[in-house]
Amino acid sequence: MPASAAEYFFLIPSLAISLAIVVPLAGVLVRFRASYNPRGLALDSEGSAVPHTGPVVSSYFGMLRRVWQIEGFSGFYKGLMPQLVTALAVSLAILTFMDAPGHRHSAYRAPSAGILGTLLYSLLMMFISLPSAIITYRAITTPHKLPYFGLMKSLRVLLTPTERRQPWILYLTPGLLASQCLHVAYVTLVLAPLHRLLVPIAEESGSVAIFELSWIKISVYFTVVVVSAGILTPLEVISTRLAIQRNQASSEYNSVSQEVEGDAEEIAEYAGADEDVIGLRTDAEPYTGLLDCGKTIINEEGFMALYKAWWLTFFGGLVSAFA
Repeated sequence: MPASAAEYFFLIPSLAISLAIVVPLAGVLVRFRASYNPRGLALDSEGSAVPHTGPVVSSYFGMLRRVWQIEGFSGFYKGLMPQLVTALAVSLAILTFMDAPGHRHSAYRAPSAGILGTLLYSLLMMFISLPSAIITYRAITTPHKLPYFGLMKSLRVLLTPTERRQPWILYLTPGLLASQCLHVAYVTLVLAPLHRLLVPIAEESGSVAIFELSWIKISVYFTVVVVSAGILTPLEVISTRLAIQRNQASSEYNSVSQEVEGDAEEIAEYAGADEDVIGLRTDAEPYTGLLDCGKTIINEEGFMALYKAWWLTFFGGLVSAFA
């Protein structure tokens, strides 16, 4: 059944409200997980040990304060445009082609097609939105003040010349597609079935929705969410690190700096900022894959660096259980 005109009419204001809340919180989270805080000494070009001189932020709320102090209010909305375009395109597609009868009152969701069907649908949506996610993460972590409507100028800052000439190379970013697929597979094949098994589903009794509560099942699902946060948070941290790692034509370039072309010189940085909000890893050796990224983070920054803002992943699992 096609969506009504009212649903299309209210799509923009509903997206605006949700993005106004989500974008700042997600932006702080991306910065916090992308920040490079080595625990040991680095070696300079002559082999001498030198301490890390970049900013060290140890908490999510510490990162939030730092964004406000250095970039101000506008800094919270870095990455807004790619998220808006992606959300609008996905919402229009779901409204037009996938909005099934009986679900008008609830949030839009993947079509009910069994576990394998949902897995394929989720993987397809992840694959389609992956370039947008990469651009969003880089827009959030760049020190440059990107224009909201200057698409080509922004892409010259966020993508290397190699990536602009061969955009498909974004899918070949070492380890990124694997980490995203593992995340989708775990949520779809493990978390979602356990959610259906353990979380009470509302049953209609006249005009009243009745929940059949089982505290044993709820306690078990709470444990499942805790374990899931322990599995998913490292994948999310690794995905963030890999998404901002640029694909270069030559191995002489490191993982976070652009190929020399001078494009970024045209884009101003935030006024009054004497330092960047976060420090990024600038080793000559980039992450070579998912496992290498995880091991390198542990070796250089410690095991707990893989669990930055784990409580947000945990809280998200609890909220989604009763959404």
